[in-house]
Amino acid sequence: MPLLRLVVRSLDDKKAEDIRVLDVRAQSSITDYLVLATGTSEPHLRALRVELEKAIDGAGEPIIGMESTQGSGWTVFDAFDVMVHLFTAENRAKYRLELLWKDAVEVPVDGLLAKQPAPRRKEGARSQRG
Repeated sequence: MPLLRLVVRSLDDKKAEDIRVLDVRAQSSITDYLVLATGTSEPHLRALRVELEKAIDGAGEPIIGMESTQGSGWTVFDAFDVMVHLFTAENRAKYRLELLWKDAVEVPVDGLLAKQPAPRRKEGARSQRG
């Protein structure tokens, strides 16, 4: 789930609103997770899109496709295992994707935003510093 964490953290860093993550592995053959988020305006949606592109590209993950028509209020990213839908509040309320995927399991966003503990060294492991 590193890509999923990266996506959620990038959106949170850019102040996306109402971020929801749905585990759709049992319902979908095209993706594992849907990430839904709201931008406050068209410029905010653009900023979220640019941030996601930078983060996903920077992680070396492929973006399979992206659909964003200026003024549409809806941007879709397909990063294979993770599909991201960014909406204005009006379009999120209009399309209500959460209801379309109501059988999906919701993944707690707080858990994805939490810092991961550093791997613990095994007992007796010695430092390689010289």
